[in-house]
Amino acid sequence: MGQVVGAGLLAHVPTIVLPEATRRELNNGQEITLVTGLRQLRKDVFETVDYDTVVVLDSHWATTVEFVVTAQQHRAGLFTSEELPRGMCRMPYDFPGDQELAHAIAARAADHATWITAIEDPYLPIYYATTNLWTHLGVPGKRWVSIGVCQTGDAEDHLRLGRALGDAIAATDRKVLLIASGALSHTFWPLRHLRAHEASGPEHIITPEARAADYERIGWFKDGDHARVLDTMDEFARFKPEARFGHYLMMIGALGEGDCTAPGRQYGEYENSVGTGQVLLWFDPPTGGFPAPHRTDPSNDPYPYPYPG
Repeated sequence: MGQVVGAGLLAHVPTIVLPEATRRELNNGQEITLVTGLRQLRKDVFETVDYDTVVVLDSHWATTVEFVVTAQQHRAGLFTSEELPRGMCRMPYDFPGDQELAHAIAARAADHATWITAIEDPYLPIYYATTNLWTHLGVPGKRWVSIGVCQTGDAEDHLRLGRALGDAIAATDRKVLLIASGALSHTFWPLRHLRAHEASGPEHIITPEARAADYERIGWFKDGDHARVLDTMDEFARFKPEARFGHYLMMIGALGEGDCTAPGRQYGEYENSVGTGQVLLWFDPPTGGFPAPHRTDPSNDPYPYPYPG
């Protein structure tokens, strides 16, 4: 029986893959702690824990009519970002995928009244919410799989994806690390103001209210109060969490939602990235493992699953 052996809410900002000299130039001569934090996380977890596969819940990959999970046997190539090609240019990536797990996830779609497709197409694009973290955390031989957020999905849809993911992991022999790759509050400074706010200090977060909302949730994460995070999603939406916090919702859906009380361990500091709130938080499994995913009640859905036609 498979299990989740660790999970993290991890920042993936472009600065973490820039040369150190450039990072220091942007940050008043100081190294950004997201980089040092990822280095320590690699030592503590990714080079130490017994696991087979990393599943990245990728906040930069937005689908429309279904959730998509990568199912290639192997992914390798060079990545240049359309968003910042000057800073993320021809970055190499090379890792095995996990076809069995990908198809197992897709096979659980009907159980949770949602739509999930496993795609093996070698030309499927990759995004830096995956590649930037692989650059820091990828260990040779370990499988990596990505799942995108769905831009038409709401919180319940993303929780359903997480439940299907958790069920699929339990049904296989895989030991899995989950990464919710994305930010907390996520509003950028306007272009003409942006370069005055490139340093990592939290005073550069877009508003004091967004900063306070992020700190509040970081505190709840550290206390293991995932139920409170979920209960206040509408309140947090005022501060535009990245991808409507779909990356976190998918992760916590796999970990039992409000039943999960795993406390977060922070690596590095809470930092700014041109107005957005960034943090590295890791959740170890409690004794006995994470709670089982919830069941889904589709009785109030407007259309039956599977969609006719």
